[in-house]
Amino acid sequence: MPHNDVAVGPVSEYAAAMTNSFSEEQARAALRQHFGFADFRPGQGRAVASVGAGRDTLVVLPTGGGKSICYQVPALLLPHLTLVISPLISLMKDQVDALEARGLPAAFINSTLSSSEVSDRLARAERGTLKLLYVAPERFDVGTTADRLRAIGISLLAVDEAHCISEWGHDFRPSYLRVGQVRDRLGAPPTIALTATATPEVRRDIVRQLRLKQPEIIVTGFDRRNLRYHVVRTRTDRDKDDALVRSLRDHQGLAVVYASTRRAVERIAQTLQRSRINAVAYHAGLDDDHRHEVQEAFMHEQVRAIVATNAFGMGIDKPNVRLVVHHAMPGTLEAYYQEAGRAGRDGLPSDCVLLHAFQDRFTHEYFIKSAYPERVIVERVYELLRRAADRTGVAPVSPSELAARSDGAVKEREVESALRLLGQVDAVRAEPVSLGSVWVRLLATPARIRAELGDGNEAERGLLRELWRGAGKRLYDGIPVEPEGLPPGFGGAMGVKTLLESLEERQFVVWHGTGGGLRLADVAAPLTRFAVDWEGLDRRRRAELSKLDAMQRYAYAKTCRRAFVLRYFGDPAARPTCDGCDVCLGTHVADRPTTPSRGASDTPRVRRRVRGDDARAAPAPAPAPAPVPKPQRTRAAVRTADVADELPELGPADVALIGALRVLRTELARAEHVPSYCIFPDRTLLEMAVRRPDSPDLLANVHGVGPAKLDRYGDRFLAVIRRAVDPQTAPS
Repeated sequence: MPHNDVAVGPVSEYAAAMTNSFSEEQARAALRQHFGFADFRPGQGRAVASVGAGRDTLVVLPTGGGKSICYQVPALLLPHLTLVISPLISLMKDQVDALEARGLPAAFINSTLSSSEVSDRLARAERGTLKLLYVAPERFDVGTTADRLRAIGISLLAVDEAHCISEWGHDFRPSYLRVGQVRDRLGAPPTIALTATATPEVRRDIVRQLRLKQPEIIVTGFDRRNLRYHVVRTRTDRDKDDALVRSLRDHQGLAVVYASTRRAVERIAQTLQRSRINAVAYHAGLDDDHRHEVQEAFMHEQVRAIVATNAFGMGIDKPNVRLVVHHAMPGTLEAYYQEAGRAGRDGLPSDCVLLHAFQDRFTHEYFIKSAYPERVIVERVYELLRRAADRTGVAPVSPSELAARSDGAVKEREVESALRLLGQVDAVRAEPVSLGSVWVRLLATPARIRAELGDGNEAERGLLRELWRGAGKRLYDGIPVEPEGLPPGFGGAMGVKTLLESLEERQFVVWHGTGGGLRLADVAAPLTRFAVDWEGLDRRRRAELSKLDAMQRYAYAKTCRRAFVLRYFGDPAARPTCDGCDVCLGTHVADRPTTPSRGASDTPRVRRRVRGDDARAAPAPAPAPAPVPKPQRTRAAVRTADVADELPELGPADVALIGALRVLRTELARAEHVPSYCIFPDRTLLEMAVRRPDSPDLLANVHGVGPAKLDRYGDRFLAVIRRAVDPQTAPS
């Protein structure tokens, strides 16, 4: 990457005459000369003046409000280095590229660089030929980076995306918790913390975590008057697809469509392409070159829409996005506001559309409760480990095996979260697995082996034949196997491992290496011996669920959505009505029954804004947002026995469909001599019942349905779903 090894002339002239301060006139001169702006935007001038006075500063500007100017202009005027802590590699690269394009001396240090490249950039900082250095917070976890930077001299520390430092923020990152300590190691330089989304509670937490001294707190307001907010109520993914296509056809200009997973991104992009809308997919699963090509195509307006996971747009300066659509509800209002705010950064009218179905909440609940497991879950996992451990304290089990041993009481993701927590308090640590001995259990019947392991699978058939010869029917219970003791034709330990992986992928066997697993610090020790912060864990879980509640209340609000957002962020500009949301414009369609009915989609299109006062149908003012309607239930709507608390309450039709899906699952499991969860776990059946996919493409988007299972079981499960939707499709 090119860089500028000499300080820009006028900047050095400003800096030569000052220590760690500068005047507002000097700041405006630098802004005009190096950025081409006549004056600062609201909030920017106050922030720059605060930094120029040497004060700690907290800046809350909306997305598109120009937060980076608040530290980039001071960096050009201050005598030493400005260090910017930034959470995303793509974000720091984009900012450095933009600064270098202006001829301003900036660089970044992150994991994409070699050690020699890192040393070169630090040497440039030592020579004084860099004014801004972007660094990820993890860089300070090891090594002497902080000490070296302190010796160089830091005029200003900028903490970007500062909401990440707060456990009450929507994107909390543990690495950010250490930024306060890093600041101390740097010599406590003047600090500016910046974010687009911070409630009053988060703002207080940022100040506390960074140990800011009497900071200037600048909140310019959250009201983006050029943005119009819409919520389209839907029942299924197909409804959402229809509404998305209609929205894109109703609106002109560039669009960003946010989806929750990589798989959803790919599917939605294909749906738009089939509808003759020029769209591309963007997510972290793409290789760097392809991701760059996609981003460049969007930036150069070679495509109409980009379908992306939520990381897209961080630091991307594309001012003329006219439409942002969320295909699924985000987990927090902060995340929604930040992502929707990437529309209309040029100040022109733009639309933000949320496609909402009541089941959008369930996935967020699942991940929250899995990420912050309840005490009873952690205790149960710990006891399962103690029972599985051998005399040396090693439990040779995987998270999936521990979940299976709990008889459905603990889900695999909960096991993983519990193990992570147990590792943090040194109760458990991972032991490396040895392939000198493996444990193998046969799942398939001889008839299935003969039918499905045909030509091209001679090695796999030969391995199964050899194992059966030595163990017979005991192979169905599981046996230890020493790969080096098998005939040489199987290729030793690595050859046997490859064959077993192939067989396990097609569900002929399950296996694992032995000699490794999870080592308990003390098998005899109760969990109470270890310092688990149960109160903190409960606090984080409650906080995340509270944020999810607020997001869903926004989706169900029957009063002004703009006011709802402003009240949430503590903005005094909130008013009872506006002229920029579907409720106040009178374009919102009345709520349907919250228990979804099944049938043809009648999803409304997002109607374009009607000019004039007659278009406004303002509801009566209300002091608080409307509560979320709860699904209608009857006594017949009960939970099935092994569905965990994180799954939704179901209506009678849903329960009946889950029952039918389970019958099919049981038949398949018996025929293949495998546990039922090897066909599909309960969560997958629930998602099938709620989403009711009616094609292989939509079924593939259900959690737990991979390509192999789609090919093997897809048609039969789709047939059950179709019969539930339309009983006339049942065989006579």
